[in-house]
Amino acid sequence: MRLQDKKILAVVDEEFEDLELWYPILRLQEEGATVDLVGDKANHTYVGKYGVPATSVYSYDDIESDQYDAVLVPGGWAPDKLRRYSKLLSIIKEMDRDQKPIGQICHAGWVLISAGILKGRTVTSTPGIRDDMENAGATWLDEAVIVDGHIVSSRRPPDLPPYAKQFADLLANEK
Repeated sequence: MRLQDKKILAVVDEEFEDLELWYPILRLQEEGATVDLVGDKANHTYVGKYGVPATSVYSYDDIESDQYDAVLVPGGWAPDKLRRYSKLLSIIKEMDRDQKPIGQICHAGWVLISAGILKGRTVTSTPGIRDDMENAGATWLDEAVIVDGHIVSSRRPPDLPPYAKQFADLLANEK
């Protein structure tokens, strides 16, 4: 229960990658963390790419970054929508400024690009957005998981075990 005092923000929108949202959430909850699902609307049920539902507890306007220890951004097609919410981008920028753990997997890199926090960082993602990541000023590597400071990035669902472990270790201040 090394994460029992940690509170994580997990963002959600339509067509999230089901495993990329739920696997890290369940892994962090197993370690005692509290994870809040937050979307554009509070108490709204979003549906993943494969039909798995996720109901938000809060909207972005209901929360502040200082209420959370970390943020998780899933992939799928949701990041194309997530990156359009200015309040969410502000939250991501504030968490970056405060060096709180930021987890991103697959297409979630689009959200970090739109928040303007990737310049000079080393990351990974789905190869499909490699050019986007590099054009945002990041160094992109084709590896299962990359930890660059407080940013943990990963490529796709088969990489979820090392991604979730690295994120939990970082959150627990363990390397």
